[in-house]
Amino acid sequence: MVTFVPPEAPGDERGALLAFVEAQRGAVRRSVLGLTEEQAASRPGVSGLSLSGLLKHVAEMELNWLRMAQQQPNDKERDERTWADGFRLIGGETVPDVLEEWSKTAAETEAFIRSGIDGMDDTFPLPEAPWFPPGTRCSMRWMLIHLVEEIGRHAGHADILRETLDGRSALELVAEEAGYAGRN
Repeated sequence: MVTFVPPEAPGDERGALLAFVEAQRGAVRRSVLGLTEEQAASRPGVSGLSLSGLLKHVAEMELNWLRMAQQQPNDKERDERTWADGFRLIGGETVPDVLEEWSKTAAETEAFIRSGIDGMDDTFPLPEAPWFPPGTRCSMRWMLIHLVEEIGRHAGHADILRETLDGRSALELVAEEAGYAGRN
């Protein structure tokens, strides 16, 4: 999972933005590294957030933005009745299941941005919601920047949750994943 985002090839705006999205995804994915399902589902704070629930939310959030950009229906879209289910694993879901689904979404996002659009200035409509002005459209560029922002925000939440669970910091998890754990 990427932590350093190398400079893009000259003129590769799509690649640069996708690399930053992937770096933020990696931070969230790493937060569950080495945890049991029970540890990942535990809620160490008063907010009710768990790492597995946060992981599921971020994966579903990316899928939702992808489907909006593709202007396709989202079979995992949440409503008021199912909103809370987007923050917890239910019906036998596991962390590996969520990670696998998110990997598929990530690959689909990359393919769509790389070859499913004419350019980064292509736009799509945003749905009616209190947080979007009526009639708003956004570009593919804006969507990718928003994914960096949104996933990054949740990566910070994940860092705090993980450190609260077992004291392991994000940098320790990066080192472990890279095979540096225990080295001096």
